[in-house]
Amino acid sequence: MRRRTAVLALGTAAATLLTGCSTMSPEASGTVTLNMVESLTNPTRTDLLKDLIADFEQRNPKIKVNLVSPPTEQADQKLQQMLQSGSGVDVLEVRDITVGPWSNNGWLYDMKKDLDGWKGWQAMTENAVNASKDAEGRTYFVPYGFYGLSLFYRTDLIEKAGFDKPPATWQELLEQASAVHDPGERRYGYAFRGGANSNSNATAAIEAYLADQVDPANGFKLKTGRTIFSAPEAEDAIETYLELFEQASPKSSVSWGYPEMVEAFSNGSTAFLLQDPEVIATVSESKSISKDQWATAPLVAGPGGKTVQPLATAGWGVAEGSAHKAEAVKLVEFLSQGEASTSFTKKNSLVPILKSAVSDPFYKTGPWSSYVTMTEQPDKYLVVTQPRGVSWWAEWQQKADADVQKLILGKTTPKQLLAGWDAYWTEKWQQEQ
Repeated sequence: MRRRTAVLALGTAAATLLTGCSTMSPEASGTVTLNMVESLTNPTRTDLLKDLIADFEQRNPKIKVNLVSPPTEQADQKLQQMLQSGSGVDVLEVRDITVGPWSNNGWLYDMKKDLDGWKGWQAMTENAVNASKDAEGRTYFVPYGFYGLSLFYRTDLIEKAGFDKPPATWQELLEQASAVHDPGERRYGYAFRGGANSNSNATAAIEAYLADQVDPANGFKLKTGRTIFSAPEAEDAIETYLELFEQASPKSSVSWGYPEMVEAFSNGSTAFLLQDPEVIATVSESKSISKDQWATAPLVAGPGGKTVQPLATAGWGVAEGSAHKAEAVKLVEFLSQGEASTSFTKKNSLVPILKSAVSDPFYKTGPWSSYVTMTEQPDKYLVVTQPRGVSWWAEWQQKADADVQKLILGKTTPKQLLAGWDAYWTEKWQQEQ
């Protein structure tokens, strides 16, 4: 713990020091020490990584791994400082929102040639293989899993409301959530996201209404080249989404972010929640609802019966400044295949990268089964890549969240919101040309 604290306190200077004492020159015994930095840190996850690293070190006695675990809220900034210095990090956590700016700055190593012929590719899903490559075919990280949306729902409440199955479309979700909704009984239909990252669920509705028209390589573009926000169907989607707030959500959800949404479903007060698979573990531990009172269903579709799954991802990459790239790539390979990968995805509630998960009882039954259903029906649950790697993504999120707030407070209309979003992305893309 003292060593970790020292690393965090000294920042970039510590990174340089670490490099000087380990990564720049092998120890006299010939042992190489790699510095590995994670960013989505929590104690359970860090302990799991330490166990996986111990296994790797046992299999590779000439390689030692020093795991650095900055607090999540500071991690990306800390990593950027270390990458800028060109030292102190060999293997690092790379996310779809950091790979763009970090690779553009020349801080990430392209592992394409190193991984050419690697048998691990054969065991991966098509989504995982595709996510490992950028538009130019470069591999700056290998995904360790995906964060994909599914619908959490209360089996008992929808049955009581007269429905025999969960909603399959956004319109059915509005219908069922409205039927369950009874504020007088402190029972609410939908755990609406009105606060931080509210734009993500609004965009999910828009993409569903436009499923067949969306460019798979850029989830914010139509195949015609225009933005998804310019299409007439986008207005229908936003109107439905607004009705979910007005007719089926608690008024306090105007400011709800991730923690409040999950708590509202876990404590039994709301019937529906749209969230990532990591919530499965949280809801499973709930003392307010039993395991037979809830389940998950595939992501709801648009009027055409299809939907778009905007998978978010992260993985392990290698720093361009690493003096031990071969050993670093070896660690990435180890973490991305076999038991190491399976253990990491299961214990972190991630959509797995390995094909074998489809036949794994852990994923085939219970709340995970909806993700298998979506994986097995790619023509209905279309996977797209959102432009999360652009340099202005953080700016976009702030703007879009503020606009959703205005919408649900009645300060703007769906038409005005979409016109603003269309203009924003059109201008940004024109500036890139």
